[in-house]
Amino acid sequence: MNSAAPPPASPSESFRPGASQSESFRPAVAQALIAAATRLSEAVSALEFSAPVTHVYNPLDYAWAPHRAYLERYAAQGLRAVFVGMNPGPFGMMQTGVPFGEVAAVRDWMGIEAPVVGVADAHPRRPIEGFACRRSEVSGRRLWGWAARRFGSPDVFFSQCFVLNYCPLVFLEASGRNFTPDRLPRAELAPLQAACDAHLRQALAALAPAWVIGVGGYARARIEAALAAGPAGLAPRVDQILHPSP
Repeated sequence: MNSAAPPPASPSESFRPGASQSESFRPAVAQALIAAATRLSEAVSALEFSAPVTHVYNPLDYAWAPHRAYLERYAAQGLRAVFVGMNPGPFGMMQTGVPFGEVAAVRDWMGIEAPVVGVADAHPRRPIEGFACRRSEVSGRRLWGWAARRFGSPDVFFSQCFVLNYCPLVFLEASGRNFTPDRLPRAELAPLQAACDAHLRQALAALAPAWVIGVGGYARARIEAALAAGPAGLAPRVDQILHPSP
C-alpha cells in the first residue's frame, strides 16, 4: 500500500458481513457497466494476435447473456472493494461469462444461468460448453467459496464488493494451452491494454470503491497504470492478494 492517509478501515477489517454495506443496487450503475463492457468487447474484437496464439475467445460476445445478468443483478455503487483478475480461465468465465465464474458458483450461489452461444472456430480441446461444463475452475471455486463462507449470501457480498476481469479475452495456443496476455508481444499488448485500461477506469468510476484489489501481481500493475492515466478524482486505494490458482 502507499503512504497516503488510510481510509477508515483496512481491507481485512472491511471484508466482513455487516461492515458499512452499500444499499445502492442502482440500475444506473449496471447500465454504465453494460455500456463500458460493450465498448470493451467491440474494441478487443477488432484486434489481431499472432503465433503462438491460435485461438482467441471473447466471452463478452458469446456469453453476453450471463455476463449482462451478472452486471444487472449485482452491480452497486460505493463499495468497500472491487477485485480485479487478469483474464478468463478455461472453465470459469470462458464458460459462464462471469469473472472467476466456476459453473456451480455462478448457477447455484449467484442464481445466474443464461444461454451461452459458443464460438464458430473453437479449439477442439477447449470447447465452449457453457453451464453444461463439468470441469471446475479451481481459482473460481476458491474465490467464490471464500465469498460464500465469509458473507453467506451473494446479496451481502455484492453490497460491499464486486469482481471484474481486467482483460476479457482468452488466448489459446495450438495445443490448447492457455496463453496469458502479459506474454503477448509489445505491439499486440499495447492496444489491448489501452482498451482494458479505459474499461477499468469506466467501471471503477461507476462502482466508486474505496479499494481496488488486484488478484495477482499483473492485475495490480494494470490497476495502478490505468488509475495513473485517469482523472485525479478517481483515486481508490490499491492492494493485491495472491491469485487463488492451484
